Amino acid sequence: RAAPSPKMMENTVFMSFTFYSTILILKMYVIAIITGQVRLRKKAFANPEDALRNGGLQYYREDPDVERCRRQVHGAHRNDMENIFPFLFLGAVYSLLDPSPTVARIHFLIFCVGRIIHTIAYLLQLKAPTRSVAYSVAQLPCFSMALQILLATTPYW
Repeated sequence: RAAPSPKMMENTVFMSFTFYSTILILKMYVIAIITGQVRLRKKAFANPEDALRNGGLQYYREDPDVERCRRQVHGAHRNDMENIFPFLFLGAVYSLLDPSPTVARIHFLIFCVGRIIHTIAYLLQLKAPTRSVAYSVAQLPCFSMALQILLATTPYW
């Protein structure tokens, strides 16, 4: 295990950002794995080579459950990319502004929990407005960080 540089370890905000970002990236991996697991369980493969490897060409077929899962997972994954990638940029830059570690941790925690709830609501089709509220709440820290970054960098414009 490579030891983090001592300078990086001193930036508690960046370490907190790294923790929550890693949780979110792992969540994205889990979402990507879900469809494959459903395909295996239902024996419904999108490619003939996968069907051949898993029992034969008769499994090169569509399955309504797999297709529904695929649509949900694809939607959740696409939504994650539209929201988590900007968070990764904003959080990294925000970490360099020397914000209060407690306030920064709250920003990162709210975003992370909001995204996890959003995914759960998406995949389990929870009643509205659960997903919308989770999405909106997760956007608040991003807007806050973006505003603070803009305020800090305005003199250099």
